Amino acid sequence: MAQVRNACALDPKYIQQLVLCSHEAKKFAYCPYSHFPVGAAVLTRDGRIFSGCNIENACYPLGICAERTAIQKAVSEGHKDFRAIAIASDMQDDFISPCGACRQVMREFGTNWDVYMTKPDGTYNVRTVQELLPASFGPEDLQKTK
Repeated sequence: MAQVRNACALDPKYIQQLVLCSHEAKKFAYCPYSHFPVGAAVLTRDGRIFSGCNIENACYPLGICAERTAIQKAVSEGHKDFRAIAIASDMQDDFISPCGACRQVMREFGTNWDVYMTKPDGTYNVRTVQELLPASFGPEDLQKTK
């Protein structure tokens, strides 16, 4: 497994649990059109894990990614302070990477938290939200206009 290399360093058992939860969530993906199941698990500052999967729709734009499902589940339960998120897919040769929309949703909740992009064998590549979405626009930018 890769080394965590930023200030949000997680205990290896948390990383393992988060990665496992993302792979478990992938099993519930509803993807009859793309046949590309994705799972995600987000870790809150207080140690709770919320998982999610991608959910497609015949009207394609109405589908939702696994990362946004997990984050929205956490927020709907009152959690907005995140330490990390893990993402899982069936891609064997590459680490799954969040789409631009998911990166922006992650950014809404800060830039200094970890994104674990995994492979089915449990290996991962980790980046911060800041590294995945540099020079980003966030909630604090809206305050600059007042």
